Amino acid sequence: MLAENIKKFRKQRKLSQEDLAQKAGITYSTLIKLESGVNKNPTVKTLQQIATALDVSLDELMQE
Repeated sequence: MLAENIKKFRKQRKLSQEDLAQKAGITYSTLIKLESGVNKNPTVKTLQQIATALDVSLDELMQE
């Protein structure tokens, strides 16, 4: 669900993958791996950075 939630919130905010990666302070490749489900075990720090960039809580980002 994490991959789907990141993509859903990103699209709701009309952000490209590059925009979100830059806003979250993570690499583009990290974001691609998360959205595609390749990286299934991101760090809490990375998740928090994405949640902050998307203006959602960590719980919202992780919800099933």
